[in-house]
Amino acid sequence: MYRYNICRSLRNVSRQTAYYSFNHGRASHSLSFSDIAVEEISGSRPAEVYNLVQGSWKGVSNWSTILDPLNGEPFIKVANVLQTEINPYVESLSKCPKYGLHNPLRSQERYVLFGDITAKAASFLAQPEVSHFFARLIQRVSPKSYKQALAEVQVSQKFLENFSGDQVRFLGSSFGVPGNHLGQQSHGFRWPYGPVAIITPFNFPLEIPLLQLMGALYMGNKPILKVDSKVSIVMEQMLRLLHQCGLNMEDVDFINSDGNTMNRILLEAKPRMTLFTGSSRVAEKLAGDLKGRIKLEDAGFDWKILGPDVQEVDYVAWVCDQDAYACSGQKCSAQSILFMHENWISSGLVSNLTLLAERRKLEDLTIGPVLTVTTESMLAHMNKLLEIPGSKLLFGGEPLENHNIPKIYGAIKPTAVFIPLEEILKDKNFELATTEIFGPFQILTEYKHDQLPMVLDACERMHAHLTAAVVSNDPIFLQEVLGRSVNGTTYAGIRARTTGAPQNHWFGPAGDPRGAGIGTPDAIKLVWSCHREIIYDIGPLPQQWQVPPST
Repeated sequence: MYRYNICRSLRNVSRQTAYYSFNHGRASHSLSFSDIAVEEISGSRPAEVYNLVQGSWKGVSNWSTILDPLNGEPFIKVANVLQTEINPYVESLSKCPKYGLHNPLRSQERYVLFGDITAKAASFLAQPEVSHFFARLIQRVSPKSYKQALAEVQVSQKFLENFSGDQVRFLGSSFGVPGNHLGQQSHGFRWPYGPVAIITPFNFPLEIPLLQLMGALYMGNKPILKVDSKVSIVMEQMLRLLHQCGLNMEDVDFINSDGNTMNRILLEAKPRMTLFTGSSRVAEKLAGDLKGRIKLEDAGFDWKILGPDVQEVDYVAWVCDQDAYACSGQKCSAQSILFMHENWISSGLVSNLTLLAERRKLEDLTIGPVLTVTTESMLAHMNKLLEIPGSKLLFGGEPLENHNIPKIYGAIKPTAVFIPLEEILKDKNFELATTEIFGPFQILTEYKHDQLPMVLDACERMHAHLTAAVVSNDPIFLQEVLGRSVNGTTYAGIRARTTGAPQNHWFGPAGDPRGAGIGTPDAIKLVWSCHREIIYDIGPLPQQWQVPPST
């Protein structure tokens, strides 16, 4: 019965997707901000992505081609800026003063303006034909299920709702402290950096760049935005929507380029702050190149610990499957390793996980292309893990079948490898076992009741601390694990997950002073502004004041 209900639910989702495609396909032609028909983008009718600099959309002499992840057809042309063409972008960023385009003491009307822009944009995204347009556009370039793509649009829309009206000006709230004498008072302000840069990855083509872009703008900065070119068409369309809502075309520059060209722009334009979301390797290089003027939300080998109190097995299994394999595992918050207390082994959890993984199909994009790791690389990594004594393949471990996904992308079935905890902790195995594979791949292991310190030691030794989950309702167990771990976004309780970056709570790493957050007022203020203290000391002087002796 359980499996029948799952299959019936999937058929309902597929019908819903088909309904939207049929009934709203024509609506995408008539969206006022766009001239793209999502369903018609193809090799015979390729879409084009332009750059925005100094208030104008521009093409270039060099156009790169993006392949359709599902069939390999060249379906998008991107205006790819070369290193010889970067001067307009460097000049545009350099024109922005360090005190920003607005701040608490200058051009305050822009706080009000952005509240209005945000309200209009939220209203746009709430329209079914607009949300469907962006969900389908996301699916075309970063294939994931319709429900996952639509959730990204809905989170973005809710974020915009949250910062409508006066909420932007409230981000600039200051405080005052009485001074030592009459006329003296210190004020703390949230001050912009001025010229800034935003670099975001492919896996959330709308949510990550939009939320970080709006945060940068709210605080008074002028950003240059670079999104992975494979998916940059999504933000190009969102920028056009924002312009229709009143965003000044000179407030944001938008560029498509390779990594070397963007690195050159950063070195020459010298933005006061750069937000980077992506791989740890690139993050560390940028941190050196930019002399630390950077905020990072980099990769994460994210862990989940199942506590001793076994309950709600079907639900916990479903969450584990979603955490590991939704979006084909291409979330920086994806479940990378599952530590199972010995009590869970006899619960049927692993067999449930196997059934849930087997129901994922390419037809509804509940499993799909992996855009940064090839099939060969993922299977080679799996085979290395299987050489560890006691390890075994639990499920998956095979390429997807009957597809036209180009070989530059990966395509494997949801995969899980079991490795004994003692072997994971060995120095010769630890780095291999905790290497993040940005695809549908996870490690499972078991621990005995007296081995929790070994599990916590493993968590301590990991270098990235983004998300985590402690699945237990035992308050003593939760206290022990939470008190001895550091991950920045940690869910705790029987419903705990590792994935999920809604607009209502902080999402970001901890344990690194360069860590960047997203979504909340605290995240925006931390990433996109700095503290400035102004001490007013206007007098009057004490009566009969005289010059005192030198000190």
